[in-house]
Amino acid sequence: MSTVPVIAIDGPSASGKGTVAQRVAQALGFHYLDSGALYRIVALAAKRAGISWQDEAALADLVSTLDIRFEHGEIYVNGEQVSDAVRSEEMSRGASEVAVHPKVRQALLEVQRAFRKAPGLVADGRDMGSVVFPDAQIKVFLTARSHVRAERRYKQLMEKGIHANLAQILADIEARDARDMQRSAAPLQQCSDATLLDTSDMTIAQAVDGVLALYRRHSRGISK
Repeated sequence: MSTVPVIAIDGPSASGKGTVAQRVAQALGFHYLDSGALYRIVALAAKRAGISWQDEAALADLVSTLDIRFEHGEIYVNGEQVSDAVRSEEMSRGASEVAVHPKVRQALLEVQRAFRKAPGLVADGRDMGSVVFPDAQIKVFLTARSHVRAERRYKQLMEKGIHANLAQILADIEARDARDMQRSAAPLQQCSDATLLDTSDMTIAQAVDGVLALYRRHSRGISK
């Protein structure tokens, strides 16, 4: 296993793990991997290519045709900036659907591991600590109550001028939780060696401080 340190932050949809992971990476000067964006990218590319989200073999083959880059907070696929396109609620559902396929997850495994570069990596997703980086120095399972996550997602969409329905968002989040936890390939779950961080009653800054504190204790050789 690589000696490059990894902080793996897993958790359900809209738990805030992406924002927390980005800020932790910025604070430490580490690279950042938004693994969920990879599945959104596959869903978007499949839709554009006319490939069903249920066609496991075609989806897995599609991965090898995608040149994916994360630069300055933007997402590029084959040279095209697709940040807004992959953040739609439709692609959120699509990501959950394509992520159930073992061949797709396997195809993306090396893509994700290639982000592990010095001086370190902060990776967020649903199986970062359990499958992609099982030797991560710090593993965090970041969550929040479902209605809190729905309200956060609703606020984000409204601030972007995107029409949203809170009840539908809550239903979508709960449906995605069920799919993610029940899938046969790398189901969403808290690793036995991960620290649980419930952000329901926390600010983003408090959550970031919590993760940074874990890393600093680890760096000083203090057990959690």
